[in-house]
Amino acid sequence: MGTAVRRSERAFKTGWFTKAARKARITDVELCSAIRQVMLGQADDLGGGVFKKRLSKNLYRSIIVARGGRYWVFEYLFAKKDRANIENSELVKFRKLAKVYETLTEQQVAWLLHDNSWTEICNDKEAQV
Repeated sequence: MGTAVRRSERAFKTGWFTKAARKARITDVELCSAIRQVMLGQADDLGGGVFKKRLSKNLYRSIIVARGGRYWVFEYLFAKKDRANIENSELVKFRKLAKVYETLTEQQVAWLLHDNSWTEICNDKEAQV
């Protein structure tokens, strides 16, 4: 894998993911911890900016879409008991979504936050605490 690359710890969750995580009782603190682990390589790299990370004592799986090492977006959540993995067709869509996220400007991200499509859950500043 080579040298570690400094990546941003700025992370978001989509509106859909917010509802699913609330139902599964997964906190933002756990999600931020998970992002730090992903940055250390402790997740399944599915390629194309898509990662799978175990959550909530291995009961759930999250799909995280990375935006060029600048942002991490919790996109999808599923219970391990309900399904083993995502389908290949879903993976293709998540990879396409990662490419779209790479084109977002700061203004577009601000709009997603303002519109409540995304919620920011952690960032580099909070990680310093």
